[in-house]
Amino acid sequence: MLRRLLLSFCFFAPLAHAEKTAPASAHDYAYSLGASLGERLREQVPDLELKALVEGLQQAYQNKPLALDDARIAQVLSEHEAQNNEASTSEKALSAERDYLAQEKTKPGVRELADGILVTEISAGQGEKPKATDQVQVNYVGHLPDGTVFDQSSQPQWFRLGSVISGWRTVLRQMPTGSKWRVVIPSAQAYGADGAGDLIAPYTPLTFEIELVGVKN
Repeated sequence: MLRRLLLSFCFFAPLAHAEKTAPASAHDYAYSLGASLGERLREQVPDLELKALVEGLQQAYQNKPLALDDARIAQVLSEHEAQNNEASTSEKALSAERDYLAQEKTKPGVRELADGILVTEISAGQGEKPKATDQVQVNYVGHLPDGTVFDQSSQPQWFRLGSVISGWRTVLRQMPTGSKWRVVIPSAQAYGADGAGDLIAPYTPLTFEIELVGVKN
């Protein structure tokens, strides 16, 4: 009971003190309003030009002619909002990718290649490894992080090694012919910030099962 009374006193004491202070002046109210606005703007727009802010605020408040017309103001604000939304979406995607890759690293048998590519050997091969200028024949299936199949071969396909995504080039040059690997490729080694149309969103890591069937010059 004593603890509750003390907490109650601590909570209401500042209020009681505030009641005894003098009423806020017009200056103090305006200053407090500006300080509150400034704190929010510092968090939301840290690189804001304060001189231009004050100029726009003053002209609008005093109903003076504005330096920009309404259409331009609407355009500028819309563009800024779109940039903020894009940055927020990108950060969420990057965070989701980091979580996905961290989870994949904990799976049994996973080893990490250059550039953060994760490999699990499904079956070993004894043949030659491709060179950068070679053509490769592969069977493959590609999955998005949620398990959706976005691409797969119905029969072995030939590709020139230089024509595939960076992650594939890294992986295939280390695969002996006849081997089959499960690989997780970070977005930076796949389609990165651009994605691939409506099929692969920006910053999406890709998972493939790749079987290297043949190699030729």
